[in-house]
Amino acid sequence: MSSLPLLSCYIDGQWRLPGGGLLDVINPATETPCAQVALAGPAEVDLAVAAARRAFDTFCQTSRGQRLDLLSSILAAYGARMADIGDAVSREMGAPQGFARQVQAGIGAAHLAQMIETLKTFVFEEERGSLRLLREPVGVAGLITPWNWPLNQIVCKVAPALAAGCTVVLKPSELAPLSANLFAEVMHAAGVPAGVFNLVHGDGPGVGQAIARHPDIDLVSFTGSTRAGVQVAKLAADTVKRVTQELGGKSANIILPDADLPTAVEQGVRRCFSNSGQSCNAPTRLLVPEDRYEEAAALARAVTETIVVGDPLDAATTLGPLANATQFAKVQRLIEVGVNEGAELVAGGPGRPAGLDRGYYVRPTIFGRVTPSMTVAREEIFGPVLSILTYRSEEEAIALANDTVYGLAAYVQSRDAGRAQAVARRLRAGTVYVNDPAWSPAVPFGGYKQSGNGREYAEFGLTEFIEVKGVVAG
Repeated sequence: MSSLPLLSCYIDGQWRLPGGGLLDVINPATETPCAQVALAGPAEVDLAVAAARRAFDTFCQTSRGQRLDLLSSILAAYGARMADIGDAVSREMGAPQGFARQVQAGIGAAHLAQMIETLKTFVFEEERGSLRLLREPVGVAGLITPWNWPLNQIVCKVAPALAAGCTVVLKPSELAPLSANLFAEVMHAAGVPAGVFNLVHGDGPGVGQAIARHPDIDLVSFTGSTRAGVQVAKLAADTVKRVTQELGGKSANIILPDADLPTAVEQGVRRCFSNSGQSCNAPTRLLVPEDRYEEAAALARAVTETIVVGDPLDAATTLGPLANATQFAKVQRLIEVGVNEGAELVAGGPGRPAGLDRGYYVRPTIFGRVTPSMTVAREEIFGPVLSILTYRSEEEAIALANDTVYGLAAYVQSRDAGRAQAVARRLRAGTVYVNDPAWSPAVPFGGYKQSGNGREYAEFGLTEFIEVKGVVAG
């Protein structure tokens, strides 16, 4: 019998061990198992949905004050486990431990705190003459979350669902289930009523698809690849349930001619490589004026040379491994494609960094002289790979930025605030970041085009879990 920790499902307020087999959870820094997760299937989804449906009848009637108290209890319980949660993220997906504790785990706390403030003033009921508008919970929500920012995506879905009065069935990534289990422990410790929150481990075919097609689930909120999001939407269509999606991205970072080039390039490179490049809104396409390409490429190379790739437990490490073997193989393949298609290799390249022969480590890579038709300019790589493209006019920069099937985020750098805002208005993206602002859980998050539909965070995320009812008096 294995001595590894065994992760089970949390259904109707109790831990339940499903019988669908065991999957090793691999530490990407060592390529060795650090836990095992018991995989569920449609039978466990049925149990979780039934529990959520029973709980909804009562939970949907709770008052704003009761839900505020519950969210406050969850935040307190979460805060008590922050270090444990961060350490779990570091083990399951390779994030440097300090980053995992402060940022990965910290984002979960930030979303809870923001949702508490949002719920205090959210308008659930209003009168417009003879019309009374009621904003009511949509029902049972199925939540499917990825491995790259596990707590961000779990909490930015669970918190608004509970704030609205919904009950939930959560399927986290089977590749990064440790932090999700700790989050379930937090929910239990906070006194969340049985059935209001349910956790079902499993893979896409066994659990994800069962959630998407389940007739007693009223809404599916999915974060992941565009390919998987399309499949979820198709499965959900037969029961006409609401579907919200946060999908892929290939975000452009436009450095306008008047920008402070050294600062803008450094910020762009570090944002792209943060979390080992495994962020759907990473600024992976750096657009610079043609006449400043050589300077920009040299600056980008210099920044890359300061990045320390290594063991997530080493305090000096700034870039950990990729999260899993599949992602490692994909990124290595796409780096080879970039070389073969003729992009200029400014930094990095194929293979592991020197001295790292084990673990899913990738050399931080920058391609220059990238043309819009190249694969590295069009495909979401999801690793520490940056493409530098050039433009000759502002119009061309905007056209290049919008020349993608995605539209999750965009970035603009300029000393002229008015000019930056004017460019931002013309970019087809759900969020535009001007001059490297700090992240905020109050900013709406979601995409245009094949980056999805719906929005997350604050009142924008809460609204997704709401039905609007009009009561008209004669």
